[in-house]
Amino acid sequence: MVLLLFVELDPDLAALRPLGGFFVLRTVVAPAEPSGPPVPTLAQVYGNTTSDVYRNPMTFRIRKVERALHAPETRIAASIAQLGLAARLWSVALGCAALYGAIPDLDPRLLHWDADASAPDDLLLTEVRPLPGDAAGLAAAVLDGHLEPLTDVLREDHGPAAGLLWGNAASALAGAGRELDRWARGEGRTDIAVRAGELTRELLAHPRLAATGTLTGTAFRRRSCCLYYRVPGGGVCGDCCFTRPPRSSPRGASG
Repeated sequence: MVLLLFVELDPDLAALRPLGGFFVLRTVVAPAEPSGPPVPTLAQVYGNTTSDVYRNPMTFRIRKVERALHAPETRIAASIAQLGLAARLWSVALGCAALYGAIPDLDPRLLHWDADASAPDDLLLTEVRPLPGDAAGLAAAVLDGHLEPLTDVLREDHGPAAGLLWGNAASALAGAGRELDRWARGEGRTDIAVRAGELTRELLAHPRLAATGTLTGTAFRRRSCCLYYRVPGGGVCGDCCFTRPPRSSPRGASG
């Protein structure tokens, strides 16, 4: 039996800091941009329907990724952008659940997102309100609260297939679980590793994610492809359904 040693959910979420990168979440009021309005909440991002790239944070982020990767299609950049945001959300939620035994309320109205920033400066939470850190709580916070509306926006405006996006969501979750396991075992915290593994398995069994791939230990093999192989110099990811980049792929394939 593994004894779970939780700590109280503190206002700064300081326990996440040693994990670094995608796991860290700042808990300060979103600052005003130098020449514009405050950084929008994710609720505002999901509800933004304007076609103006400079006033639509999601479109802005996708165009930024598209330019950085020289992506030949917008849907490829949309896939990569969604994968990055999904990884941030899962990392924060899973990290808190494993370390604290609870998660902060990640309501999209409380969580601000800077589309022009990278992790961990992209997300800011304006209030820390503890919620249950079980699989049902994580599913409600991340799948229902964020990935459902994000999937709807991306499918309608930018073209990635639903299967591709949910595969990205599962891949991001498995990646967060794998990194948390690696860190915990390196720190001698088997309890955290076990807790993270249990939550990852439970969440991957969720109806939205159950058909996306197979988890073996901490290794995940997805049944779709994020399309990264289609950018110049890109290849297949470690959990891709492909073992090597396909020579050609008609539009909509691997989604």
